[in-house]
Amino acid sequence: MAKHWADFQYEIYLNGMTGAVPRLPTDLTRLEELTEQRLGPGPVGYVAGSAGDGSTARANRAAFERRRIVPRMLRDVHERDLSVEVLGRALPAPLALAPVGVLSIMHPDAESAAARAAAAQGVPFVLSSASSTPMEQVAEAMGGAERWFQLYWPKDVEVARSFLGRARAAGFTALVVTLDTPLLSWRPRDLDRAYLPFLHGVGTANYFSDPAFLAGLAKPVHEDPNAAVMHFVGMFADPAKSWPDLAFLRENWDGPIVLKGVLHPDDARLAADAGMDGVVVSNHGGRQVAGAIAAADALPGVAEAVGDRLTVLFDSGVRTGDDVFKALALGARAVLLGRPYVYGLGLDGRAGVEHVIRCLLAELDLTLALSGHATPSTIGPGDLTDVPV
Repeated sequence: MAKHWADFQYEIYLNGMTGAVPRLPTDLTRLEELTEQRLGPGPVGYVAGSAGDGSTARANRAAFERRRIVPRMLRDVHERDLSVEVLGRALPAPLALAPVGVLSIMHPDAESAAARAAAAQGVPFVLSSASSTPMEQVAEAMGGAERWFQLYWPKDVEVARSFLGRARAAGFTALVVTLDTPLLSWRPRDLDRAYLPFLHGVGTANYFSDPAFLAGLAKPVHEDPNAAVMHFVGMFADPAKSWPDLAFLRENWDGPIVLKGVLHPDDARLAADAGMDGVVVSNHGGRQVAGAIAAADALPGVAEAVGDRLTVLFDSGVRTGDDVFKALALGARAVLLGRPYVYGLGLDGRAGVEHVIRCLLAELDLTLALSGHATPSTIGPGDLTDVPV
């Protein structure tokens, strides 16, 4: 019999014969509360916090809650296969770990631990530009496993070019360009504690190890760390970027390019017109625009507009296997998972991240089967109904 992701539940039950129980909850929605109890308020607030009063983050969850799965019976789901092809790459399941910066504030092993966990489960790891670990070190930790690089597009064109060259040389196959953060949003949980890790040189590893960045400093980083931090702050993002600038990315990256943060169908069409390979329908997990449309509410319109021209990926608000099912039904090819794996990292390092991946995919596998599907390719809008909340 083929191995299924759902087999993880039997592994847990069998381990229970010896009295062992999972170190972390298998209900992944409980991880945030646990993390709040165990980690410092600064790091927890930075990861869990949102723009404004959190209305967009709440809307992300409400958009999933409002949609209910309608299971179908007496369909042969004995053998299941969750594998999908995304951006020309064969993946074992419709899942990747989303780019999340400054992971060292959650666990000393930081990005390397999360990347190793992803590699062990065959799930792509998307490394943030704002990582605590240089991209080459993360690549080394992953061996030959699938990895994508997320770009915060800096003002300095030479630093941007250098980042792309380094990422390509380190074996990152796809470029994920985050568009929704040309400025940091108003984030009260961070503001109330005046907590911004970058100002302490945390989350700057890719910059402080970059030749083009270092060339812009009067003194080496260790001699004047404050000047290095301010140089970083001055170039981190560029509110002046516009659609014609995408040509630069295509000239300097020879793999797939995905634009992250797309919510409007017209922006998705512009991405397709610009020769991009995919979009991530995302509102940055509610971290950028308070009062914004829920990502799951934006997904069907984007998928309808460009689903035959671009790979449509999704993030924002995903916490459970049924959330992944719903995102696929609404038109996503695969889902990027953010906060839950970061909580897993904070609570139990690499093992915590693997636990989160395995729980999520076991629940997806079971949700798929119990709803009458043996493969993600048969899921569609007809498998959901909207229930007024």
